[in-house]
Amino acid sequence: MSKDYKEPLPVSPVQPVALGLEEKFRFRCHQGIACFNRCCESIDILLMPYDIVRLKNRLDVSSREFIDRYTRDSELDAHGMPGLKLAKKPGTSACVFLTAEGCGVYEDRPSACRYYALGLMAMKKKDTDVEEDAYFVVKEAHCLGHEEAHTQTVGEYRREQGVDVYDEKNRDWRRIILKKRSSGPAVGRPSQRSFELFFLASYDIDGFRAFVASEGFRRVFELDEGYYAKLLADEDELLAFAHRYLRQVLYGEQSIALRADEAARRAAIYQAKLAARATQSGEDKARQQDEFYESLLDDDQPGERGE
Repeated sequence: MSKDYKEPLPVSPVQPVALGLEEKFRFRCHQGIACFNRCCESIDILLMPYDIVRLKNRLDVSSREFIDRYTRDSELDAHGMPGLKLAKKPGTSACVFLTAEGCGVYEDRPSACRYYALGLMAMKKKDTDVEEDAYFVVKEAHCLGHEEAHTQTVGEYRREQGVDVYDEKNRDWRRIILKKRSSGPAVGRPSQRSFELFFLASYDIDGFRAFVASEGFRRVFELDEGYYAKLLADEDELLAFAHRYLRQVLYGEQSIALRADEAARRAAIYQAKLAARATQSGEDKARQQDEFYESLLDDDQPGERGE
């Protein structure tokens, strides 16, 4: 059996044939079809960072308000990595944004909605950074779109639905999740502090902007002034930076420079604590990077999600 990591294949109704971007499939959805809206009446939609940015801007609310009003908590893995799913209408399984005329936020709908009736699976070979995407047709019993006389390639469908743009914005975040899953025990369970930072940088873009603007952040990280100003003004730039920040916090992938004096002072304190430990368990070692960044930013800790 291969030891290469692969995300678990979805169970039925996914057709167990992987498709490439140039391969064709038969499907079309439109308002005149008899099953229109049926797929939105029973949802389980995992939200990605760019989904939330688009939706909160459409609704003209803060990311925190959007999270509290239109999402529900989820977990991305067995360690409890925090995720968010789209909320349902009270007492039903229907999407909170479903109307009699269809999707109430169609132009800014999440990437999972844009992909339907395709599924996306990411694969990463062991000991490599090579990520491969594969696509699968999803055939649910209620969906009549597969009977329509219309075919297109996977690439054409992605462009038509605008999901190619969403994939590009979410790509680094997906890689972070894939690395966490594929590394397994080698990474271990992140600390609660790392969970909070992950939630902030993944979903609460407005809160992350305030975090980046804080005095404590500026004291620890060294950024070009022009780039720093752009981060505070441009959400696309800020989202991309948030993903860089997460890779540095979670995996020690250094791409954001630390100010030498502050980093050295706190690193010395941290190393002294490590030296005092006679032995370390595997989980202790896996938490070292988390604890280091906790020591760096302990003056400006982001708040937990409000309920």
